Amino acid sequence: MKILLSNDDGYQAPGIVALYEAIKDLGDVEVVAPEHNNSAKSNALTLHSPLYVHLAGNGFRYVNGTPADCVHVALTGLLGYRPDLVVSGINNGANMGDDTIYSGTVGAAMEGYLFGISAIAFSQTQKGWAHLDAAARKARELVQQMLANPAPAPQPWLLNVNIPTLPYDELKPFKICRLGRRHAAEKVISQTSPHGDVMYWIGGAGPAKDDAEGTDFHATAQGHVSITPLKVDLTDHEQLRHWTVTADRLARPAGVGN
Repeated sequence: MKILLSNDDGYQAPGIVALYEAIKDLGDVEVVAPEHNNSAKSNALTLHSPLYVHLAGNGFRYVNGTPADCVHVALTGLLGYRPDLVVSGINNGANMGDDTIYSGTVGAAMEGYLFGISAIAFSQTQKGWAHLDAAARKARELVQQMLANPAPAPQPWLLNVNIPTLPYDELKPFKICRLGRRHAAEKVISQTSPHGDVMYWIGGAGPAKDDAEGTDFHATAQGHVSITPLKVDLTDHEQLRHWTVTADRLARPAGVGN
């Protein structure tokens, strides 16, 4: 089996090193990851400047671009073959609820999914890399299971996995969940630069707004490893009929009908 491994924290991050060590014997694992931290880059691609690929001393390859750049370049020419699975992480912090929209970790996995390859994004719920060995062990269990027994869902599939930052013996079983929701982010932080200009820093993520039973927030708070199947279709299917009526109104000459 051939596995492509990437992340958004950079090729030297403890999370990707631990994940590589945990799954390297499950197949032919190739690492193509960002040169620097690219958190919150989502699915961004670099279109107006060149990308360079370098080989690190440990055999990892790194790119001066985003997580999606790494997977895109790997799948469209760098590797020379099509991997069986794309794996991203382990991220330094949670990617639950609305986080998935911004997450570079999820963006890397989603890029593989968009190319028709099944993918998994792994994150720890707290920053700081505590109990990383336990998270890597859990990640290995899921990767091994998915390689040995492909999901019953049609291929490809995209999974978002969040692992509580706990010792292995305290982690509860995997649990299938829907995404929760967060409140709006904290207030922007403003500072004055040495040159007298006002600088702005994006505030931290807000607290959970929807952490009801069945959500990823609830599951991880209870010690479970949450698994959320994701899809890319952003269409608001429930509102299509409403907007069809609106479009019909717009098509009428002014003053005709309601």
